[in-house]
Amino acid sequence: MTYAIIGSGAVASIGADPDEIFDALCAGRSGLAPLRAFDRTRFHAQQLFEIDDRETDGVDEPARATRFLIEAVRQAAEDAGLPEDLAGIPVLVGTGLRELRSLELWWRDGVPFDADGLDFSRALRSRFGAVDAHTFAGACSASLYALALAWDLLELGEAQTVIVAGCDVVTESMFGQADRVQFDPPTSVRPFDEDRRGTILGEGAAAVVLTRTPAADRPVRAWLRSVAVNCDAHHQTAPDEAGVEAAVRTAQQLARVTPQEIDLVVLHGTGTPLNDRTEATVTARVFDGAAPALTGIKSLTGHTSGSAGLLGLIVAMRSLDAGLVPPIAGLTDPLPEGAGLRLVSGGPLATPLRLAQVNSFGFGGVNAVAIVGGAA
Repeated sequence: MTYAIIGSGAVASIGADPDEIFDALCAGRSGLAPLRAFDRTRFHAQQLFEIDDRETDGVDEPARATRFLIEAVRQAAEDAGLPEDLAGIPVLVGTGLRELRSLELWWRDGVPFDADGLDFSRALRSRFGAVDAHTFAGACSASLYALALAWDLLELGEAQTVIVAGCDVVTESMFGQADRVQFDPPTSVRPFDEDRRGTILGEGAAAVVLTRTPAADRPVRAWLRSVAVNCDAHHQTAPDEAGVEAAVRTAQQLARVTPQEIDLVVLHGTGTPLNDRTEATVTARVFDGAAPALTGIKSLTGHTSGSAGLLGLIVAMRSLDAGLVPPIAGLTDPLPEGAGLRLVSGGPLATPLRLAQVNSFGFGGVNAVAIVGGAA
């Protein structure tokens, strides 16, 4: 089976909708900027990929993750031609940290916050009438995990249409943890580069609408061919080649495609030494004898945690539609494990595209891979 993607929406540090985000990626525009809402004197690192939506620099606001999620879902529903009332449509949200930043502000500054606001169900019900809304708090692959659950609902006939979303904002506690393990913090994110130094966190939200039966008078944006998820439980944070490779090969098998048929891979590409080396090794092995274009977006968006997988999927959809692959910004000297891989750098690549693979790997060995085809 394949399922139609009929709507998409996204916000990130580089754009307020999918078109702006894709254009920024192709133009090499970065969302990296000095810290806006954290006390800079307490941290080694001084930069983040934040969405610049606060009224006052240095003064943080609660419920920003919810705000971004609502906007991404609104865009996707509008793009799909759905009604304002989403009462009959499941909404599945993947996230790394939910509304933890609001909880931090409540604990430290006394900002009013209700524990029911930690997940997003109440806000989705209030804004869209979505009574069948669920929040899945995982890690970096959370939104593609939610996509796999949506696939199951459609496959089992439990729903005709499903909205899948992912969102995260940077919390001070998560930023502090990352800061303590990067004593010499990276000044940029350079996925798949020999001189990569680590990742920098980012903020974002993304949403897509899937359906079993697209309406004849509405355009299909892309076709979801498969989603594969596993949990290798190899290590709390370190990736495992076997688990990553199993997820990639399972996604291709479920989609009934060979590596030679895949034209584009949107890499997880965090810019960290071990993650990129593992992904490059697996990619070279799986695509031995094939030459898909390879790209990644985190050098310009930062690592957006729970929304990263869906942001990658939306970029893949835009690439399939436009026949254009945005480059990996900052890539000048590919890592040795990537020798022979067709890494796109320097500028956008114009090329015919039919099938794309999207990688998303999370802490704890939760690996997720999606295969998506163009609308034509």
